[in-house]
Amino acid sequence: MTDLITTLERQEHELVLDAFDHTAAWRLGSRITEIAQEAGHAVGIDVRRPGLTLFRATLPGVTPDQEVWIERKSAVVLRMENSSALVDARLSAAGIDPAAVGWLGADYAVTGGSFPVRVRGVGVVAAVTASGLSSMDDHDLVVAGLRAHLAEEG
Repeated sequence: MTDLITTLERQEHELVLDAFDHTAAWRLGSRITEIAQEAGHAVGIDVRRPGLTLFRATLPGVTPDQEVWIERKSAVVLRMENSSALVDARLSAAGIDPAAVGWLGADYAVTGGSFPVRVRGVGVVAAVTASGLSSMDDHDLVVAGLRAHLAEEG
């Protein structure tokens, strides 16, 4: 578990943007969508700030259930300012079930698939989320999209 936590923490330190606005949200979401389409994934992709959806795509095969998962995963990121996979790994390593202790209710999904959009010198400004695959595959899709976005922007 500590190897997974170290990997997830390293991703968050590496995947930091210099700036982020509505245009960047569109490019990031579009890049993740392209990766998902090329792989034939049926996923929903979402980029949001608190109270404002900046990008949304639903690929063929997505069901209304993915909408719920996107809302709940992104809520974890926007509250905890870490990826939902990292929050899950840390809580699991500590033996904590946040729902069982009444800490995080039904509005949160502590499972992989949402990642913080962190801007250098600013902090977390948004969450980017995928839903439709396994939790770690959703996470890996978002990470691949962020890496591609950074390469294109840099």
